[in-house]
Amino acid sequence: MSNDQAKAIVEVTAKDVQGPGVVACPNPKMPLWSNHPRVFIDVTHEGGGKCSYCGTVYKLKAGETLGHAH
Repeated sequence: MSNDQAKAIVEVTAKDVQGPGVVACPNPKMPLWSNHPRVFIDVTHEGGGKCSYCGTVYKLKAGETLGHAH
């Protein structure tokens, strides 16, 4: 296992999710110096989604549901 795969993982709740199952990165808790253009990460898939800029992985917390099924 490689250390470069050990990126930040942010677990989000259903109320953190915006629009159709996405969250924004950078998130409000990230320091200002680390900002990059805002991107939306889809967290509706198993394992969540990864930011293409900073590598942060976003996923739903265990037991969280989005309340709408497609």
